[in-house]
Amino acid sequence: MVVRPGMSGWGYALMTVSMVLFWALIILGVIALVRYLARGDRSGDQAAAPRATPEQVLAERFARGEIDEQDYLRRRDQLR
Repeated sequence: MVVRPGMSGWGYALMTVSMVLFWALIILGVIALVRYLARGDRSGDQAAAPRATPEQVLAERFARGEIDEQDYLRRRDQLR
């Protein structure tokens, strides 16, 4: 084995540990970036979707059968 001046066993060990830490940080950074971008897409879809107006919510309830026609007409008139 050839021993070079200035590089001992500790030098090789430190170089190995630092290389493992370097690649671990790179991999964790990529994972964090992917998760951030995936989360941003979902929140962007919700923000871009327009909110339903009270009349639309009332019409949806009527369409689902939660309220009858008289109740729908009475509440719609109150909203207007």
